[in-house]
Amino acid sequence: MGATPATPGSTGEEAVPEGATARATANDPLMSAMGKLSDNPMSNIIPIDWMEISKALQTLHERQMSDPQRTKRVATDYNRRLKEATMKVWSDAAFRFSGLPSQEEEEEGKPDKRFSDPEWESNPYYKMLKETYLLTSEYLLKEAEETDDGQDAEEQLRLKFHLKQFVDAMAPVNFFLTNPAAIKRAMETGGTSLADGARNLASDLEEGRLSMVDANAFEVGENLARTPGKVVYRNELIELIQYEPTTERVHEVPLLFLPPWINKYYILDLSEKNSMVKYLVEQGFTVFMTSWKNPDSSMEETKFEDYMTLGPLAAAEVVKDITESEEINPVGYCVGGTLLAITLAWLAAGDDESPFNATTFMVALQDFAEVGDTAVFIDEPQVELMERQMMERGYLGDREMANMFNLLRSNDLIWSNVINNYLLGLKPPAFDMLYWNSDGTRMARDAHSFYIRNTYLENNLIKPGKVEIKGRPIDLGRVTGVVYAVGAEKDHIVPWKSAWKISKLANTTSTHFTLAASGHIAGMISPPEKGKGYWTAEGQYETAEEWREHAEEHEGSWWEDWRGWLEDRSGEKEKPPAMGSENYPPIVDAPGTYSRTGRSGDARGATRQEARQGARGRATAGTPSPPQTSENPPPNARVANFVEPYRRSSQNSSSTRSGD
Repeated sequence: MGATPATPGSTGEEAVPEGATARATANDPLMSAMGKLSDNPMSNIIPIDWMEISKALQTLHERQMSDPQRTKRVATDYNRRLKEATMKVWSDAAFRFSGLPSQEEEEEGKPDKRFSDPEWESNPYYKMLKETYLLTSEYLLKEAEETDDGQDAEEQLRLKFHLKQFVDAMAPVNFFLTNPAAIKRAMETGGTSLADGARNLASDLEEGRLSMVDANAFEVGENLARTPGKVVYRNELIELIQYEPTTERVHEVPLLFLPPWINKYYILDLSEKNSMVKYLVEQGFTVFMTSWKNPDSSMEETKFEDYMTLGPLAAAEVVKDITESEEINPVGYCVGGTLLAITLAWLAAGDDESPFNATTFMVALQDFAEVGDTAVFIDEPQVELMERQMMERGYLGDREMANMFNLLRSNDLIWSNVINNYLLGLKPPAFDMLYWNSDGTRMARDAHSFYIRNTYLENNLIKPGKVEIKGRPIDLGRVTGVVYAVGAEKDHIVPWKSAWKISKLANTTSTHFTLAASGHIAGMISPPEKGKGYWTAEGQYETAEEWREHAEEHEGSWWEDWRGWLEDRSGEKEKPPAMGSENYPPIVDAPGTYSRTGRSGDARGATRQEARQGARGRATAGTPSPPQTSENPPPNARVANFVEPYRRSSQNSSSTRSGD
């Protein structure tokens, strides 16, 4: 989750003519035309890098032309299969027309939910369109694999990624004239759905992002992050939440969560039915949660070491004071797990006695050699572009982060919403996880640059002593104790084999690795009532592949397996500690103030000087946007003329409907 894109047009600023989007030849007409797409206001909503796509198509074409005989064989096979598909579609149509049963065979594998409308099967025109698209997509992606000429692995990954983006974008369901459900709805509503879609588009253009969820359906502290608790400590970077016990006796060793600071903590405390925090409290654990502040430009010089000292180290002292326990069981989630590993290594490098006992890593990276599709967004030119953007603003905006995660799952997070919002004219659904996904945070300049360069770009954490924090060399091999690590089977951000590597990096006495079903988020949020299954294996193994060979599949949720592991390492049961202490009395109710800032306060067009002016006298609870002047126009000014016709059309449509 820590990788960041430098997507052209994603910030509402002028595109910088360097980096990943300027690799192609400047005087190439195709490249020039594709590059202009990034200046379109729609690029804020659909952050596709069309120049990189055109480069990928050109590279594939050059590979094919280098072996014409092979290309001829592939084309012949493609034409044969297309002809067979065509004949089968029309043969089935003839059977239906004559009243005879169809000769169709059951499709193998999981059905493509994009083509769930019955017309894609019953109407021969749409059926042929679907089959042609799927066959062409298959061949295009297959060609990327089979024409691999042994080039750099990262370049091959980039080629496949951008071809997949092209294939996803070109699906016929994404276009009104080739989407039977959209056409049917337009006819049923007398065109009202098209007017509604235009209004949704105008609203998204003004906001500068694609709506994925009904934002009015949720409010942090009201129907999200509702587990009762108190903020018992606050500094310039974190609020520490202590949750109220619900059992008469609790385990003596408390839990301290370190969630990622690139998202809000409440993914771990969504609604009552899927809250990990609530589950653990009900199992008799004393739970503390770190809630990170959403940085603004005044925090541009915040260092990565500040995240350690003001984060886990400061929180640990408070937890010890309140619970009177000398031991703490820390839980590091994603980037929080990376920080936790660094903190453990930092403590081991000095004379400090570590308060941390049994450690849990949830989908966390320490070895960044294999990071999946996120590698597409990380190379020297893109990091330099990101750093130039951060120098101007003092931070990296949350929308750049959101664009990257959306592109990693473009069918689910981009195109499905394009269809729902614009083609069908519907409002986004009310879904708590998508609300959290849209409630992003910014990245402090210095800390984020240090993190990206030492992890994704240079992979320095696995090199003993290469990274130095506050004068101490970081060596993960000095991390001891017991570890519970969990990866997710379909994780495209932290591949499970990379999450497993903590088993070999740390010098632990025992590492219990669990593989959860599903992906990066859904795999972790797996309450017992909706358990998706998981795998475990006893013993220690040399490779992730060897571990998988011995792993046994279980039904239910990995939470239950983890709970048992924690219970064995959390001491005896005792009376719950008080909420707060004399030194750290409760400040405000959970979820606190830091988790409530950021949804509308992204001053992405501001320079750091302007944001500092706005920050003077600012309370820690809020980060308002900078003043908007002629020198600093609102970020949506560039799309005002584009939006206005849609607004007028929508108003006319609304008045017509009310008259009806």
